[in-house]
Parts: sequence; C-alpha cells; structure tokens
Amino acid sequence: MESLCRWHHVGNQNIIAMKKNLFLLFALLLFGLTATAQSRTLTGTVTDANDGNPLPGVSIIIKGTSKGAATDQYGRYSLSIPDDNATLVFRFLGYMTQEIKVGKREVLDVKMQVDNRQLSEVVVVEQSLPRALAGKVAGVFSGRNRAENMTYAAAPVFDAAPLVHNTENYDFIKENSFLDAQKNPLSTFSIDVDNASYSNVRRFLNQGQRPPADAVRIEEMVNYFNYDYPQPTGDVPFSVTTELSACPWNKQNQLLHIGLQGKRVPTDQLPPSNLVFLIDVSGSMFSPDKLPLVKAGLKLLVEELRPQDQVSMVVYAGAAGLVLPSTSGKEKMKIIAALDQLEAGGSTAGGAGINLAYKVAEENFVKGGNNRVILASDGDFNVGVSSDSEMQRLIEKKRETGVFLTVLGFGTGNLKDSRMEQLANKGNGNYAYIDNIREAQKVFVNEFGGTLFTIAKDVKLQLEFNPAKVKAYRLIGYENRALANEEFNDDKKDAGDMGSGHTVTALYEIVPAGADSETQAGQVDELKYQKTTLDPKAKRTDEMLTMKLRYKEPDGETSRLMTTTVSSRAIPSAQTSDNFRFSAAVAACGMLLRDSEFKGNASFPMVLELAKNARGKDEEGYRIEFVNLVKSMGLLSER
Repeated sequence: MESLCRWHHVGNQNIIAMKKNLFLLFALLLFGLTATAQSRTLTGTVTDANDGNPLPGVSIIIKGTSKGAATDQYGRYSLSIPDDNATLVFRFLGYMTQEIKVGKREVLDVKMQVDNRQLSEVVVVEQSLPRALAGKVAGVFSGRNRAENMTYAAAPVFDAAPLVHNTENYDFIKENSFLDAQKNPLSTFSIDVDNASYSNVRRFLNQGQRPPADAVRIEEMVNYFNYDYPQPTGDVPFSVTTELSACPWNKQNQLLHIGLQGKRVPTDQLPPSNLVFLIDVSGSMFSPDKLPLVKAGLKLLVEELRPQDQVSMVVYAGAAGLVLPSTSGKEKMKIIAALDQLEAGGSTAGGAGINLAYKVAEENFVKGGNNRVILASDGDFNVGVSSDSEMQRLIEKKRETGVFLTVLGFGTGNLKDSRMEQLANKGNGNYAYIDNIREAQKVFVNEFGGTLFTIAKDVKLQLEFNPAKVKAYRLIGYENRALANEEFNDDKKDAGDMGSGHTVTALYEIVPAGADSETQAGQVDELKYQKTTLDPKAKRTDEMLTMKLRYKEPDGETSRLMTTTVSSRAIPSAQTSDNFRFSAAVAACGMLLRDSEFKGNASFPMVLELAKNARGKDEEGYRIEFVNLVKSMGLLSER
C-alpha cells in the first residue's frame, strides 16, 4: 500500500511537470507567433519619379540600425522588417534622400526625385548618371523582352557597419619625377586599359572616406572614361591623337595629351568566344557586394552572348570544380541556373581554380576566337599556390596557351588589389573593380567588346624628347607600367593589351626649353668619360618629340612599329578639346587625392571647373558622376 501511494505521488509530480512543460512550450510558441507577426519581409521597387525607370544600387537602411539592402538591376529589393514602427531611409547619388515609415505594408514602392542641389553645377540635369544608367540597364532587359526569362533574386540584406579588420592590400607607388630631357631623352612604358582604381576610389568616397594614396593609380582614373578620338583607318588597329597646351596646375609648364583609339568592331563581326567563368565561392565572398553581385553582373554578360559563343563555369573554395561544362550562348537559362545555385563557404584555393579554368579553356579552345578566363574574386587566396610571386609565375606560364585573362575585383575589407592587378598584367588581360550593379553594366554591356575582345596585344610606347625644345618632362601615372628603354624592341617583353573600341590616354607635364619654370629635374653629376652633345638639326626643327609605338596582332608573336612626331607648337587653353581638359581634371584630382608633390596649384575647385566644362557627349553619364564626386572630395579634404 505504501509503495502504491509513493507511485501515485510520483505520478502526480510527473503530471504536474508535464503540465508545466506544456505551458512553457505553449508560451514559447505564442511568443514565436507574435514575433513572426511582428517581423516580416517587405518588398518593393524603386524608380525615377520623372521617367519611371528602375534605379539599381539604391541604398535602403532601417533607420537607427546598420541593417539594410540594395536594389537589384530591376530596382527591386527585399528586406526583413522588425516591426510596424520601422522607418526606411532610401539614398542614391543625385537623388533626394527619403525616409518612409513602413507601418503594416508588405509592399513599399518608392519614386525618387532628382536632387537639383547636388547637380547645381551640372547644366544638363536630365543626363545625370543614375537616370541615364538606370534607363540603360532597364533597356538591356525590357527592350529585348527578356525580363520575363530572367531569374529574379532579391538583393540580400547586408550589415553596413564598418569592418573591424581591414586587410586590403595595395602596391606602393613611387611617383614618376621630372627627368632631364638631355640626359634622359627616352621615356618607355606599356599602355594600361585597366580602370579598377577609379571605381575603387569612388567606393571609398561614397563611404565618406579618403582612399589610401596607393589605391589611387592616376592612369587608371584617367582611362576609366571614354574619349572622343577618331576611329583608325586602314589596317592599323588604332589611331593616335596628340594635343599640347598650358598645364592647368602649373601655367609655366605645358601638358602633352596622347590618345589612342582602338578600332571598334561591331558585335556581330566579333569572333566567337570561348569563356570560362572562374568564380571564387569561398567564405570571404559571402557578403552581398561580393558573390551576389558577381552573379548579378555575370547575368548581364550572359544576356550579351550570341549563339556562337560558349561558356564554362569553374568555382573554387577549399577545392576547385567544374559546375558547368561548355554551353552555347543561346542556352541562357541553363547558364543563369548554374549561377543561381552558387553559394559561398570554405577556404580559398585560388591556384587550383586557375589551373582548372585554363585547362577547361584549352579543351574548348576556338582557333581564331576569343579564348578567355574571367576571374571574379576579392583576391584573398589562402590555400595552395597563394603568394603573389607564385601566382604571377603561374599566370605567366598560362598565357602561353593563347588564353587571355580578365580579372574582376569585388568587395571591401579584404580586397587584394595589388595581387589582382598583377594577375591581369601578367595574363594578357585587364582588371576592373565592380562596386555596384551599374559598374557591372558598364563593364559587361556598355564596354562589352573592349572588355572581352583583344584587337592588339603587347602595346608599348617610346617617346624621344628633343632637348632643344624640352628641358624636362614627367609621365603622369603609369608607374607600374614603366619599361626599360631596351625592352621596347624586345618582342618577348609582355606589355598591355587593347580591346575593341578601347581608348588609352597618357599625359606628360613638360618644362619647355628656356622657360622660366620653378620645376626642376633631379640633378645628376656630369659624366667623366663621355659628353652628351646636341645635334644641330634639333634646334632647326619644330619637333618636340618622336613617338614610336609597337604592337602585336592578338595571335601574333612579331611586333609592328608605328612612328609619328609631335610639334612644339602649343594651342591656347581656350582652344583645347574636351578630351584634353577632362583628362587634365581627372589627373589633377588624382594628384590631390595622393597629395602629390607635383600637384602644383591644383585644387578641387579648379578640378570642378575643368571637368564641368568638358563633359562632351557623356551619353552614359560617367563624367557627370565624376563632377558630383569631386564635391565629396572637396569636403573630405577639409577634414
């Protein structure tokens, strides 16, 4: 009997405990349902209030937090809202910021108004960058009735808080100095069509930060923009344009502007492409400005492909693998489906990925076609071949296969800019930094031919200055593209490559012979065993310099030589072209950001004045964007 009572007592305790657990479970379930009811997903579309075009890249932040999202290429967004009291802040360069309380809405569409105050120094407001590019991006899809076939992935939520650890890496730049034209008459360098530095600098400025000095490569900033040079004629793949006038930041000196214009080949006449997408899917690529942006950008490229083009896809994290065998450009949905399946995670075996990508490219090699690996990464390799020197030797070996390389940098906090630039330089390719969907549209749509199709490789310039006309000179930028004088005639020496429709611009600041200039070249002691004498003919000619240019056909091994001369007759500043003034503005801006010792009297107001009066056609709005950025630079310089 006693044991039976004890059994009933224990049973009653178990029942009481069970009731307590059930009550607790019910309370948690009720709390969860309440929390779920409070927290929900909000979607919407952001458009231009005037023309209704979608705005890609709009920043959307939950006020009082660091949580937010960004609109995709269709202007659409998706964001988790904590409760009905949340207020969203919509920001976009050139538009008025809006704050909107969410309330109980599940869909919130926003129309943004152009901020005329931000564009007060721009005469043609209706050509402002966001609207022009937004319309262009929209037209890529809706204009071709392909929008319904595209897989939509909402821009993921991101944390806008600053990174605690920043391991971004940039090569040290020792600026070119002035050289005595009599003792150093030759200046030799490789062309550079990379433009990663400008978009990277823009990223810093949009975050309210001054970029590191070594992130500012002036030649890449200048070459980010297209210039109105004449198309080449005959069999030569590019034209050469020169212009000489007073230097804006030092009126006692002159500025020489050199412009190359690559032959623009119509898309339907371009050779077939054999492309290999080499995509970093390691854990460092998780954030929305990395792998999600890679996928969105490559989808834009896929839309440009033709049936004769083919695409393979290799990914790498802890190991490398082929996720898409060679597929025709007409099978767009298959390629896009493969992109949509990619997720980030794991370590980064960059060397293994590169080896596999080149192997796939060689297996599908198209003779006479465009064979290219497109590497998309933050450059943070940490498994296998990972040192800069090892990676460079690997790429140098791989370029012998005839496969070119395009390098695309993504992300912040751990961007290995120096490594990615060198890989592109060594791999017969180009390097771009993509910070938003509009930049992806520029690289893959607006400049499709220039990005992917090479018309001339190993392009080198050598200028011989006439000491009778030039006292000293300085090449602005191109520090990491300098060549030894004897390398100009060495066809084994690698140099820069030029794509269809590409422009290349180089600037020299020149101290005229006999000018009363404060600029001085470095002093070198007189030679003991030989003397440098001036040919009497040098004084009788009006030639300032002779310019030689070497290049090879895309599949050639022997270079061709072009030679031209430049007159010492300068034109008045008021008669200079938009090309001259705008490139000078960008160069001066770069020197200010670097705090260069050669910046002379340059200032941000001077840069603004030069740039806003040299916009030219600016059909895509890139120059107007620069004008707006200069204002930010001026504010940052006052800190």
